[in-house]
Amino acid sequence: MPRLSLPALATSIALFAAGSAAAQGMPPAASAAAPSATASASDDPYLWLEKVDSPEAMDWVHAENKKSLSVLESDPRFATFNAQALAIAQARERIPFAHQIDGGLWNFWQDADHVRGIWRRATPASYDAGGAPAWKTVLDLDKVAASEHANWVWQGYQCESRHENLCLVSLSDGGEDASTVREFDLRKGTFVGGGFQLPKSKQSAVWDGTNAIIAAREWTPGELTASGYAYIVKRLRRGQPLSAAVEIFRGQTSDVSVDVRSLSDARGHQALIIQRGVTFFESETNLLTASGIRKLNLPKKASVVDMFDGQLIVKLDEDWPAAGPQFTQGMLVAVDLAQAIATPDALHPTIVFAPTARQSVEEVSATKNGLVVTLLDNVRGRASLFTRSHDGAWTAAPIALPDNTTVGIADASVHSAAAYLSVAGYLQPQTQWRVAGTQAKAKPLRSLPAQFDAARDEVEQFEATSSDGTKIPYFIVHPKGMPLDGTHPTILYGYGGFAVSMSPGYLGTMGKLWLEHGGVYVVANIRGGGEFGPAWHEAGLKTSRQTAFDDFASVAQDLIARKVTSPRRLGIQGGSNGGLLVGVEFTQHPELYHAVDIQVPLLDMLRYEQMDAGASWVGEYGSVSIPVERAFLASISPYENLRAGVNYPEPFIWTTTKDDRVGPQHARKFAARLSEYGIPYYYYEVTEGGHGAGANLTERAHTSAVEYVYFTRQLMDR
Repeated sequence: MPRLSLPALATSIALFAAGSAAAQGMPPAASAAAPSATASASDDPYLWLEKVDSPEAMDWVHAENKKSLSVLESDPRFATFNAQALAIAQARERIPFAHQIDGGLWNFWQDADHVRGIWRRATPASYDAGGAPAWKTVLDLDKVAASEHANWVWQGYQCESRHENLCLVSLSDGGEDASTVREFDLRKGTFVGGGFQLPKSKQSAVWDGTNAIIAAREWTPGELTASGYAYIVKRLRRGQPLSAAVEIFRGQTSDVSVDVRSLSDARGHQALIIQRGVTFFESETNLLTASGIRKLNLPKKASVVDMFDGQLIVKLDEDWPAAGPQFTQGMLVAVDLAQAIATPDALHPTIVFAPTARQSVEEVSATKNGLVVTLLDNVRGRASLFTRSHDGAWTAAPIALPDNTTVGIADASVHSAAAYLSVAGYLQPQTQWRVAGTQAKAKPLRSLPAQFDAARDEVEQFEATSSDGTKIPYFIVHPKGMPLDGTHPTILYGYGGFAVSMSPGYLGTMGKLWLEHGGVYVVANIRGGGEFGPAWHEAGLKTSRQTAFDDFASVAQDLIARKVTSPRRLGIQGGSNGGLLVGVEFTQHPELYHAVDIQVPLLDMLRYEQMDAGASWVGEYGSVSIPVERAFLASISPYENLRAGVNYPEPFIWTTTKDDRVGPQHARKFAARLSEYGIPYYYYEVTEGGHGAGANLTERAHTSAVEYVYFTRQLMDR
């Protein structure tokens, strides 16, 4: 079930879906206070572009947009690409994934007639029959936005767990991470007059019964961590003004953030969790009980992911020697809730699942009867249903699903035995499967129609050898019988950070605008990601990050060595942390590529801590306040390592004005420096949409069309 954003939790990553097979993104939060400014106007002439909404900066943005779009939109292929991308984005044949709430199936839906979206309900019988459910619209966000003269963007909800009829709905102005929260009555279909309402903030909120909420937010101006997130938690009772809320927990301004969560199970157990994010990957877990706060003696790199049968389910991202040598990183373990409340300093976990070296736990969700767990096995999706016997032993029953796919948990509810999975491969359209009961039996409910002609293509998995000898797997989607002559236009995608895995998934827009035209698509499973568990991620952290960059370059070199493509026909793409990746590749290996698509990127790594949520990622990147880390960041920072006179490929750099996570400053300054050095480039800044490609389907389709026009011009033309 989707909930309000929990910025500091590595388990609740807000993903930016752009060009890869799986959703990927910059987690919205990670570490200590930002250092003082490392640049002044004298040594950085483009600091003025960091003032996001200043008239001077926006004049520059409009001029850059006009210059680039006048070329890319005038390309004769743009109109067709835009129409095709929009048709796919607005296709009514999309699977209406829904969430089990208050006895119904609830779906948030956007299309050409509902640009901002509608929240609608169907009965389980109607939904589970497959085909088109009989929907009843309960909330029309377009109408709300029009009546309130606001650009509302849906950000999710949090429902009261026992009765589920009252929900806290989160709405964002233009797609920012910051949101407002309002109480909504599902049964009446209206916002509750005089109900709970939290003004705009980066915040998390959960129910404490039906007449109180617990919230972490900016209660008074300036009460934020250095990363720009909340660190004070208060209880607000129904009818009270915000000023009357009572503080129950306080973190530190040096934390990343403090967030609140609520878990429940089918037996009526409830756990209110206050998560103190000390760094992005290190946290402190506290239970809010009737007798006060209980700090759990968990490893710092561990997270409570769900609850079942009175057991807190914990994912270990580091070893837990205090519990015994058998408790190692990557495992799922269970901790008894009652015991955790009684003796939080002396926890006694049991093992739920221990992955192999080539496996990684991806998602965990509880149903009424068991735990649904998805994982990657050599970067291929798997799912199992775990049940617990009376003696506390856990048993796994594999769920039979198609191979060579990504498996995601679309929904699970502790009030139901049913769970819904999403299954997709590079050439396999997304299919929804329903799992019911304790037998791990799954059946397909509905599938997307093919959005492009995949009959001529096939998928293979290869390995490249990185600079230190490590084997780096990658997937390649290419025409059947493709001659190995080095002539094939190829897009190589990568991410390599924050333990985010790049696994197979259906991308209709890429297939239609690229594969159908004879293009090749490659996804590299480089270190820094989560494909093989915490150790794979840790291999690319901080001053070890050159490892990930070398991994990516090794895949490019392997593609060239196999004569799949050549530097003239090879392009690369990456967004957010992946934008940093391809920015580094741009500066370190300009000889390997002819197109570089840099999406909502980090590029100035000496000032990233001072931009938007940048200070929260010190746990991933390191800090300029530590000399050895500053030296490394200076050595790889794309903005600092641009050089005049180098024969760079002509890049396409794009970002969004309202990105309050990474921020548009990186992309702006990088483009300005390219201009200073007389290096050709394209720059595009979407003026809405947060950390993504636009605030609605139309804007996102437009951005995709512009991207593929760019790739076509760079790699297929001339």
